[in-house]
Amino acid sequence: MITRRSGRGGRKHGAAPPKAAADESQIELDQLDEAEGAPESTPVSDDNVSGVPIVLTEPGDDDSDGAAPSGAGALAEAEAATVGITFAELGLSAQMLNALSDAGYRHPTPIQAQAVPLAMKGRDIMGLAMTGTGKTAAFTIPIIERLTGGPKRTRALILTPTRELCVQVEESFKKYGRHSGLQVISVYGGVGYDPQVKALRGGVDVVVATPGRLIDHLEKSNTAFDEIEILVLDEADRMLDMGFAPQISKIVAQVDKYRQTLLFSATMPPEVEALARKYLRKPVVVQVGRRSAAANTVTHYVYPCPKEKKAALLAKLIGEHKMDSVLVFTRTKHGADKVVKHLEKDGIASEAMHADKTQGQRTKALADFKKGKTKVLVATDIAQRGLDISHITHVVNYDVPQQAEDYVHRIGRTGRAAKTGDAFTFMCADEIGMVRTIERMLGKPIPRVSVPGFDFGT
Repeated sequence: MITRRSGRGGRKHGAAPPKAAADESQIELDQLDEAEGAPESTPVSDDNVSGVPIVLTEPGDDDSDGAAPSGAGALAEAEAATVGITFAELGLSAQMLNALSDAGYRHPTPIQAQAVPLAMKGRDIMGLAMTGTGKTAAFTIPIIERLTGGPKRTRALILTPTRELCVQVEESFKKYGRHSGLQVISVYGGVGYDPQVKALRGGVDVVVATPGRLIDHLEKSNTAFDEIEILVLDEADRMLDMGFAPQISKIVAQVDKYRQTLLFSATMPPEVEALARKYLRKPVVVQVGRRSAAANTVTHYVYPCPKEKKAALLAKLIGEHKMDSVLVFTRTKHGADKVVKHLEKDGIASEAMHADKTQGQRTKALADFKKGKTKVLVATDIAQRGLDISHITHVVNYDVPQQAEDYVHRIGRTGRAAKTGDAFTFMCADEIGMVRTIERMLGKPIPRVSVPGFDFGT
């Protein structure tokens, strides 16, 4: 029998996970602190967002009980504020509404309901929202609306931290801009250089790029950004984590300083706030839920297990839970390959995705996973941001992430767009401290599930 560990909440292994709460969120428009040399943050009145109520807060403002809204409660207020809102009420064009309808979308998420009208008015925006809340569409939709029918030149630049996110943003532009006539190209490393040169020199409306490869093109004068009207820094915190700050500065220096700038991120460390102060002018901060919050559509479980038994435990859970779409995170590339070998021996179709794979291999692995040909995708943290695969039912932290905020991004691959999902974390003895750090960030303990023969405490 598989039992719950004492001392913390838990459930018997094999029992149905508790039903996750409905997707809820809260929108807050915060003003950035005014400081010497910092851009002034400007609040926007309620009538600026198509009648959707907005809560304006100053830094340091407290709720009546002295605590900032957080978690499901914070999320609920914003969901209530945007319930019933349709894309038609956001002032979008008929062709955009047709594209959204073709994609099966009628109602915006809270971040979209707040950010889209503001971005269409040309405002600089800092969008802060939990992973899986629709941040990509929150900037692609207004950019398409602003550029459609305008002069044919490169007018929008989107910077992303990874190749996978770069491709996803490009696909978003093509999906929502299918009736616009806009041309978009994604620019990243690991693929052929000459086709990118040809496209850039031939002229495109939108460039979506990773900083490293884009710098190469700029240094070779394959493109110029002196007429850029809209700049987007997507997953800004991740770009800084990956050491892209110098490249971002170099790229932004070549963009018209009177541009519109949109910064979107799931978290808001001090480094990102400094970046915003440097590049945004009188930004409006649109915040959905509390900073660093995990999606409340995901249920969390910790499985105590020694390191050498984790692969066997993973195969056991996949079989017993009849998991059909599982994203597994490992700390190292070698670890990802080892997990795949173990799963394949047990007859479980799986593939690895990490930086040692070619771009073609990574693209194929992701495509097979999306189509259901592969049941399990084992990845390093290269996949923790931006992958929008709606059918992922389980995320497994094979190794506990070393940064608590990375936990939020990993589990954000499931429970997306109001769907529910499970997050399993395998914890060996030397990872207990990291799990407790994650629990402090979440503001609650994560239930332990004890599996006989695997729990290092039995």
